[in-house]
Amino acid sequence: MSAPLVVFDLDGTLIDTAHDLVASLNHTIGLEGLEPVGYGDLTYLVGHGGQVMIKRAFALRGREISDEELQRMLAVFVEHYADAMPGVSTPYPGLTDAMDRLAGTGYRLAVCTNKMEGLARRLVDGLGLTARFSAITGGDTFAVRKPDAEHLLGTVRLAGADLKRTVMIGDSLNDMLVARNAGVPSIGVPFGYSDVPVAELEPNHVIAHFDELTPDLVERLIAR
Repeated sequence: MSAPLVVFDLDGTLIDTAHDLVASLNHTIGLEGLEPVGYGDLTYLVGHGGQVMIKRAFALRGREISDEELQRMLAVFVEHYADAMPGVSTPYPGLTDAMDRLAGTGYRLAVCTNKMEGLARRLVDGLGLTARFSAITGGDTFAVRKPDAEHLLGTVRLAGADLKRTVMIGDSLNDMLVARNAGVPSIGVPFGYSDVPVAELEPNHVIAHFDELTPDLVERLIAR
């Protein structure tokens, strides 16, 4: 029997990136004279990658943005964000202990995020976590991204794992939908950036803290 695979979303699930995302976004839109966004706006802004984040920031300020402007501003955002990595972003409490528990019993781990793969890898590497993952995929790794099932299916393939022994962990609707679309059980975390309580997104299970993420829980979900 193949080792189980636990796939994590990144922003708002593995890593609290709020401060650095807001700082880089405000730097970018500030160059266009827009008022800064706040942390309370993150649930609307985050989860679909940098382009959508910038477009939504403009929408919040009642401004339209052309495709040409968007690409130019995305380059500014990526440069500012990458240069500061890992900034003050940190793993959520209990994460490394949870990964130790899973790895200690032979589990594989992976990341499936809509953040650009290069940025995701730079962040994970900057926090010293890269070696823990069998695969790290981003919103530009494949032709599609979450919630399209192929993003998760491709991540599972790259990790050399079995879809039937995979669990997806995330904080947002995209994470619950990609799990549902791929036919794998999901675990929701309530401390991320969802604009509604994560339980309302109907994950198979909710954990309030990574202390609750155990091999026994994953096995129970896989066996359902």
